[in-house]
Order: sequence, then structure tokens, then C-alpha cells
Amino acid sequence: MGNINLPLILTLGVFFTGVIWLYDIFFLARARREKVAAVNAQFKRADSSEAAPEDTAYQQAIGQASREPVLVEYSKSFFPVLLLVFVVRSFLVEPFQIPSSSMEPTLDVGDFILVNKYTYGIRLPVINKEVIPVNKPERGDVMVFFPPHLPDTYYIKRVIGLPGDKVEYVNHKLTINGEAVSEELQAVLPAGQPQFRLTQETIGEHEFTARKYLRPGRYSVRGAWTVPKGHYFMVGDNRDNSFDSRGWDDPFVPEENIVGKAVVVWMHWESLLSLPSFDRVGKID
Repeated sequence: MGNINLPLILTLGVFFTGVIWLYDIFFLARARREKVAAVNAQFKRADSSEAAPEDTAYQQAIGQASREPVLVEYSKSFFPVLLLVFVVRSFLVEPFQIPSSSMEPTLDVGDFILVNKYTYGIRLPVINKEVIPVNKPERGDVMVFFPPHLPDTYYIKRVIGLPGDKVEYVNHKLTINGEAVSEELQAVLPAGQPQFRLTQETIGEHEFTARKYLRPGRYSVRGAWTVPKGHYFMVGDNRDNSFDSRGWDDPFVPEENIVGKAVVVWMHWESLLSLPSFDRVGKID
């Protein structure tokens, strides 16, 4: 889901604009006030508001004395906006765009989603360290995280295995702790030349549709994994076209790599050459 370090960029933006604003308050603003006082004394006025509108020389002198440096002016304008975005994006919700088909049909390429950043605990931006525990991921949640092999790249998959779970996947059959995941055939597509089937599955409190190709693929073979403490086993809904825990050298996602829970699709926009659509807006199951 992209590897631009936006949290770091935003954090640095807030820090530098805030420092410049504070430096102006405690140091530069005092010098401007002294210059304004000197101008008032020169023109024998107690306050700049007493100047007559036609007193051009006085107005020019006051304008020059009170003028803020360009860097200070821009910092004071951008800091509140950057701070608001920083707080919302770091601790409340964060937007993402789906770049691949690994979660189809639940999430399509071009879906814009919102990720809840506090459901799984309040975390410090950039270092992603949990400081206030809230909830733990549950089976069936759609979660954004950093995979073990790409710690700077956002991934999105479904939580299949919790700490201590034994997960098995054999020829499209998913089993958790010895109990097969219930599934119901919805469709075989496309018509005329069937290539895959859609099945409705239930994991935890989540009902969703999984896509499985009729011809076994690289992830359709036998596999069994026991999830260690503090880790999670992640699988895409597009079972034969998802590079996930089944294919990674280190298959388990540690708690410190969690980003948040995907909760809603708010727009679909596949490319700049297409028009945005709101047909897929809704809660993510």
C-alpha cells in the first residue's frame, strides 16, 4: 500500500513550523514591538491605531516595523493545519488507497478506505510504539500492518490466526484450531469459462466473500502454522492471488507492526483517467 513515510514527513513539518512559531513569539516578536514603539515615538503617537488613514509615511513605517519574516508568516499559517492533520491521522483515522487485488472481492483496486488508528491501541507516530492499550485484533478483522519482510511498506490483509492459534490451509480449505471455517458457494465465474468461485465465509463476527480459483494455485497447497505469542497470521481474501503469511519466510506479523483496523470504504477511484465513484461506499466486513 505504498512506502512513502508520510508520518515522518508530517511529524517533521509540525515540529519545524511549531519551533519557528515559538521562536518568533519569544524572540523575534519582541524586536518588532520595540520597532513599532520607536515609530510611534517618532510620530508622537501612543498607538498605531491612532494614525490617520491619510498619514502615508506613518503607515509605511509601521508596516515595515511590524512585518513578519516570510518563514515566520508561512509557519504560523501552516502549523495549525499540519497539527490538526497530524493529530487526526496519527491517533484517529488514516486514509489509504488499495493498490492491488489481494483483498478482492472485499476491496478492489482503487478503493479509498479509512483505517481506525486507536482500535488496537494508541501508538506514537513514526516509531509505532503502543503507549495506551485499547483492544486486540480479532479473527476476521481487516487490518493494515507492516509485514516482517518489508517493515516500511503498508499491507492490508485479514486476521486469520491469533496468538496460539493453529492454522491449516489445504486445497482451499481453511481450518483454525481444528475447526473448518464455514463456507457457502455463491457463484462460479465467469459464465461460460469458469475460472474461480466465490464463497461466503464466516470468521469470528465477520461474514465476507473469498475468491478461490478452480485450478489450484501456489497458495492452494497444504500448509500448517502455529502462531507464536504476540503475533498474527494474515491472509488475503483473494486466496490464490495474495502474497501473505502463507508465502513469507517469516509468516507472522508482530504486534508492534500493527497500524490499524480498516473500517470503511469512502470512495473508489482507480486512476486519474477515470472518474471517482461512490458506489462501493460502506463498512468493511
